[in-house]
Amino acid sequence: SDGSIRLHQMTSEYPLMQWNDSTNGQPIIALQWALTRPAAFFVLDASSNIYIWDLLENDLLPVAKQAIPSENVVTMALLGETEKSSGLLGIALAKESGQIDIQYVKKKWAVP
Repeated sequence: SDGSIRLHQMTSEYPLMQWNDSTNGQPIIALQWALTRPAAFFVLDASSNIYIWDLLENDLLPVAKQAIPSENVVTMALLGETEKSSGLLGIALAKESGQIDIQYVKKKWAVP
């Protein structure tokens, strides 16, 4: 609820990493690991901002942030084929009106 993200290992109750205030205090609505790139994950906050984290590139801050200004996004899901190395990765965004918007991610954040 405060925008903090914690990375846990299944064998420990303590986080391996913790990023406080990662969304400038906005609650996190959804977080999902990239299907095609193991060290990357995507975060959606309550203000309809999407943050891309790539731990191989920067483990302190997100590598990109994209605002979705037109309407409130209520959830997201990542789309991709883990068994293919094409690097095709999409984000399905469900908006408050019920509309679904699909956007593709730049290859540099999608390839293995």
